Amino acid sequence: MSVKERKQRERAERERLIVATARELAEQQGWDAVTTRRLAERIEYSQPVLYSHFRGKREIIGAVALEGAGELAAAVRAATSAASSPRERVAALARAYLDFAERNPAVYDALFQLDGGLPYAQEDTPEPLKDAFAALLETLGGVAGDGVDPGLYTETFWAALHGLATLTREGRLPPGDTEQRVELLVDRLAVI
Repeated sequence: MSVKERKQRERAERERLIVATARELAEQQGWDAVTTRRLAERIEYSQPVLYSHFRGKREIIGAVALEGAGELAAAVRAATSAASSPRERVAALARAYLDFAERNPAVYDALFQLDGGLPYAQEDTPEPLKDAFAALLETLGGVAGDGVDPGLYTETFWAALHGLATLTREGRLPPGDTEQRVELLVDRLAVI
């Protein structure tokens, strides 16, 4: 391995460590606890080393969001692949999405609540974000109904899921009724 390749590998490893540490700290204590100073202390590198990878917290949030988008897409695809009917796939998608949001609140915030400097719904949207939406579209596009744009339908269904995830987490909806909400969403919003 050449010196250049070794340095590239070490740089990529440091970047993964920074992102993993930021994510861990955010999940434990919230995003307000994630500062370059605290990250530098935790990973035992100087702040200038962090700034050589990320210009600041905003870019770190964006990196966590991109990682989380890949995980969300994988979770949705895994859940829907095991279902045998369109209705079961939509219900599995909804459960997987809500479960992801509940299990990964800081990552979910990085994806959908915080400014990570990432463009959404544009030509230059990063591939992991496009793929997360594609994972939803793969299932929901098939149940949009005649004459309904599959992308628009997917956005609407996603908005409903986001609302459920956010309102439940904030204590605005009782958590015990999640399964009933999923059933209502699937039965009333999907043309199956």
